[in-house]
Amino acid sequence: MDNNDFFQETSYNDKIELMRKTISQVIAGQDRMIDLILTAILADGHVLIEGVPGIAKTLTARVISKLINADFSRIQFTSDLMPSDVLGTNVFNMSTNSFNFHKGPAFGDIILVDEINRAPAKTQSALFEVMEERQTTIDGTQHSMGDVYTIIATQNPIEQEGTYRLPEAQLDRFLFKIKMGYPTLEEEVRIITAHNEKKNFTKLEELPTIITKDELLDLRKKAHSIFIDSKLIAYIAQIIQESRTNSSIYMGASPRASIALLNASKAFALLQGRSFVIPDDIKILAVPVLCHRLILSSQAEMEGTAVETIIDEIVENVEVPK
Repeated sequence: MDNNDFFQETSYNDKIELMRKTISQVIAGQDRMIDLILTAILADGHVLIEGVPGIAKTLTARVISKLINADFSRIQFTSDLMPSDVLGTNVFNMSTNSFNFHKGPAFGDIILVDEINRAPAKTQSALFEVMEERQTTIDGTQHSMGDVYTIIATQNPIEQEGTYRLPEAQLDRFLFKIKMGYPTLEEEVRIITAHNEKKNFTKLEELPTIITKDELLDLRKKAHSIFIDSKLIAYIAQIIQESRTNSSIYMGASPRASIALLNASKAFALLQGRSFVIPDDIKILAVPVLCHRLILSSQAEMEGTAVETIIDEIVENVEVPK
């Protein structure tokens, strides 16, 4: 099946482009982040977004969830949040003389977790368990999550007092860690002008549903069927191996990172309208897949070296297959 037949058969290419266009009407200057979040959803992965306040982290998650006909819930993590506040609890029903399970906000399709590092470790662990297992056990009864289940979490890199740092082993549960930066000067002018003139200001409730849950699940199947050459699989393995031998890295990436980079590359290719992976897909995704999975050496930390810089060097040093 060639590339055109692939998308003529699925007819999803137009819908994907419409989603991108609709999101850009609400969120200006974050095209890369939008592509990464959509890639993670297609790859059936979770996302951690890090950035300073006021750059539309929460709004982006809400907009994307509105375009997908899925159940959306939001959890604001705070220092006094308990696992039962997230997962739910059993409540005694006097009329039936039995306990009924009341689901918490973690039971949904797309879950926005705001400031995930502000909740204590036991609450974070409860959420991470659900992220990995897609189920939870409460009072001996197992409760499963839906097929679309996706976590989009946010955290601020400032105001660290009263926060609980996410353990590296738990961070591995996220497919991507996306660092959102400030908009460029031109983008900032466009944002201010739009608000001043009240133009292109689309309300969330006015956004259309573009993709249903069944269509999303079908897209995920298509992402799995994207072709990747054996040379590119070896290319991914080489990048991961280099992360384990680099002198600036204390702990390299695990095999889970290899699989994450593979699945993400296939989903990213689908998002770009291709039925096959190219080396640039892997290069683009190396940083968001690996930046939260690597631990820098003490020397690199003292020198203030950014982990993204090391990943870029690793990718550049690995020969691209021909």
